Amino acid sequence: MMETETWIWLVPIILLPVFFAMGWFAARIDMKTVLRHAKSVPAGFYKSLDALVDRNTGQAARNLAEVVDLRPADSYDLSLTLGKLYRLRGENDKAIAMHKALLDSPDTVGEKRECVLFELGQDYQNAGLVDRAEQIFLELQQSNMAKQAHEKLLNIYQQDRDWEKAIAMAKLLNHDELTYQFEISQFYCEMAQAALFKSDFDAARQHAQAALAANSKCTRANMILGDIELKRGNYRAALDAYAAIEKQNHAYLSMVGERIYDAYDALGKPEEGLHVLVSYAEAFPQIDLINVIYEKSLLLKGEKAANETAVEIVRRKPDLNGVYRLLGLQISDMNPTWKSDADMVRSVIGRQLQKNWMYRCRHCHFKSQAFFWHCPACNKWETFTPNKIEV
Repeated sequence: MMETETWIWLVPIILLPVFFAMGWFAARIDMKTVLRHAKSVPAGFYKSLDALVDRNTGQAARNLAEVVDLRPADSYDLSLTLGKLYRLRGENDKAIAMHKALLDSPDTVGEKRECVLFELGQDYQNAGLVDRAEQIFLELQQSNMAKQAHEKLLNIYQQDRDWEKAIAMAKLLNHDELTYQFEISQFYCEMAQAALFKSDFDAARQHAQAALAANSKCTRANMILGDIELKRGNYRAALDAYAAIEKQNHAYLSMVGERIYDAYDALGKPEEGLHVLVSYAEAFPQIDLINVIYEKSLLLKGEKAANETAVEIVRRKPDLNGVYRLLGLQISDMNPTWKSDADMVRSVIGRQLQKNWMYRCRHCHFKSQAFFWHCPACNKWETFTPNKIEV
């Protein structure tokens, strides 16, 4: 019994060197494999990576092309990457040739072929050959690249202003994790705006209502509905549509201020319209209504009353634009000694406003003197501030 217990304790001690030797041997084998693979990677590959780190894409492309020539048997991944690099550099002809050659390879089948087709479609799109790009992305709709192809097709249809196809593609991409309802509502608004321009009021109303069905907070849709009714002489209906903007996003009231007044004026109630605008300015100091309020006050009540109203609004929210307006109101009553200096200050502020008082995209911070529903820089919808801000 004693001898058995002794052996039980001695066996692990005896086997310990064996286990150590096995671990050392396995490590040696793995290290040899790593070293063998490292030696098999051409030096040009590392040079290409180094050039990319230095942002020298031209040198990176040349080094990678040399590696592809040296390793034709293993060139699929490298050729795919080299084609992307050419496209990044704007060398679209080379990118197209590279990916076409890859397609002709008998080994490029299944998922590999789908990936190459997707890259080739992007090459064509980047080269401005949109029809060819669209054809490729349409072919990929039933493949594993369907989602990526749909995203590219959506981008193409937006650029071509083919809103019906853009809506259909956005609906395909729409799901719980990523909704495209916001974009869909804007596409309907684009169609509504085009119909309104042609005085096709029924089509414009239908598209605007579809926009609201897609996104109940679409202020643009209510602006269009208000414009439709205003043009048709249904002034009360126009005011109802414009009033709905306050509940959706009151910041956009500045974009319909004059139209609200015009509707009240057409109803024979211009003073009520002015009162509504003043109440909006008091409730929401950040919206820019001072110009329209001053002009309509001047028309209805005269210069003194218009000046008093404008001064009160400016003092409620003093900013560069308000100070510019305030100086303009007060300069005529100033002492001649100070008048020239005040005029100089106002001109300086005016020049500063031209530079720093703009609409700005909340997504990419692109700045512009003109308002856009669709940011030309980042292609996002309804990201522009509805009122000019100091930037």
